[in-house]
Amino acid sequence: MDDVISAGADGIVVTGTTGETSTLTDPEKIRLVEVGKDVSGGRAAVITGGGSNETAHAIELYKASEKAGADGIMIVTPYYNKPTQAGILTHFRLVADATDLPVIVYDIPGRTGVEVKYETIVRLANHPNILAVKDAKGDFAEVSRVLNETDLMYFSGDDSNALPHMAIGATGLIGVTGNIAAAPYRTMVDAVNRGDLASATAAHKALEPLVRATMTHIPATVAVKYILHGLGRIGSPRVRLPLVGPEDWEAAKIEDELALVSGIEGVDFRNFRPDRKAAAGGALPRVHGTTR
Repeated sequence: MDDVISAGADGIVVTGTTGETSTLTDPEKIRLVEVGKDVSGGRAAVITGGGSNETAHAIELYKASEKAGADGIMIVTPYYNKPTQAGILTHFRLVADATDLPVIVYDIPGRTGVEVKYETIVRLANHPNILAVKDAKGDFAEVSRVLNETDLMYFSGDDSNALPHMAIGATGLIGVTGNIAAAPYRTMVDAVNRGDLASATAAHKALEPLVRATMTHIPATVAVKYILHGLGRIGSPRVRLPLVGPEDWEAAKIEDELALVSGIEGVDFRNFRPDRKAAAGGALPRVHGTTR
């Protein structure tokens, strides 16, 4: 967390997808908010992600997160049970009603099985606590339309689309690769804000092989920990079951992509020492509790 904040991040999301929210117990989720606040020390906003596909449970978690000091919440679309747009609207509204914190709506149909449609987003924009959308859908025409018709902020939820999103008016990104290399994204955001497309494009191009290594071969949650461990920045690359570490052929693909990375501020892959054995398999939680 400190590396990312020191490299220029305005905020950090704890208990998001990359933070393995699906396999964290409730006490762990709240503890991560507390740790994030301690590490941040006011330098960056701490946003709690994840949520639940059970509205009552989501409300419970976000209330506890607010009490623990979270600066904002990111609500994911209810997954698996595939509610209608009326159900999605009600879920987001009730959770937003339960907190005084600013809310980010997280639209990621590839993981949840259902999208938040344009009409629903526009209606959600009328809620005083709902201020932003994290978009992992990639419908740029819809993003442009919502930006034209509401005051919502947009954050790219797909690392490869960070610059395209910002080019049409998005505020920034909430991404995965930024855990490895936050500084180039800071450069990209600042360049877009001052109208310097050439510098923003240069950062985008430099990041492309790293984004490909992280996002395309195995779940990004697994890849980012494999890479961070190989750089010596985290103590273990292991993830929780049912996720498992990369098989040899998957690790080889990641390492081949990383060999193409150069000129990225704050990251030197000449010091990359991957440990496939340490990453192998998966783990079970050590803290008793429910993930519901």
